[in-house]
Amino acid sequence: MSTSRPAGGRDPRGLRVIVTGASGTFGRAFGARLTALGARVVGLDAAPRPDDPIDVLACDLTDDDAVPAAVAAAIERLGGLDLLINNAGIGGPAPAELPPGDEVRRQLDVNLLGAWRVTSACVDTLVASRGRVVMLSSRMAVMQLPLAAAYGASKRALVAYADALRLEIGTHVGVTCVYPSAVRSPIHDSTAAAGLSLEGVSQYEPLDGVVDAVLYAALSRRPRRDVTTTRRGAVEFFLARHLPALTDRIVARTFGERVRSGAFAGAELAAGVVRRHAGRR
Repeated sequence: MSTSRPAGGRDPRGLRVIVTGASGTFGRAFGARLTALGARVVGLDAAPRPDDPIDVLACDLTDDDAVPAAVAAAIERLGGLDLLINNAGIGGPAPAELPPGDEVRRQLDVNLLGAWRVTSACVDTLVASRGRVVMLSSRMAVMQLPLAAAYGASKRALVAYADALRLEIGTHVGVTCVYPSAVRSPIHDSTAAAGLSLEGVSQYEPLDGVVDAVLYAALSRRPRRDVTTTRRGAVEFFLARHLPALTDRIVARTFGERVRSGAFAGAELAAGVVRRHAGRR
């Protein structure tokens, strides 16, 4: 495990950190790396695991009453707070053409409102310490993929929330959004189980690069507004921001090829897409 930190960056030793989604793939990696660098880390997660590398408090981020209590307990254990990493997130199948159901509401509640609840409970302490907030957004916040509308919408909304937060507390607290692409983790399992895997549309990247990007956002001397995780991600981010029609065409062409290859045959939620692409070349 790497214990490197950004050259010329802030000293992480003694840094007081809360990580949400701390028992998941990303959260465990952030907690382990920060602890190895000398930070003090407490996690929040709906389902803590016995082998978590850090102390994790059970907390349902969709519970308006539970979140402030869990955050207060974490801050008390840490003796303050210097860094909040809003990492918790869930995915799942959600075609945009279908009515929003429980799956859509759940993703919006965890990915957007969960981060909002936690952040609001941390604001006063972060202002006092001149701390930072790092939001784990997604490449899908700027470059939407089909069949996963709820996830992309929640991550784009998370960026909008971060922008508003920065304008309100940016005099005292740095607010950064980090934009990973796809990383192999259980977050993709429910989409794959529904027959809607976007394997071949998204290119996977290593987890270590995401951890490095978050550490850069957390420890750079000056807070960064947006941080991508790979060179390819930086190019995609630029194109999506400045040439969105071009990226739409690229994604649509790649997706169409996958549909016509039979990748979604038999997937009930993709029936409309399959029907519309039938016979197209």
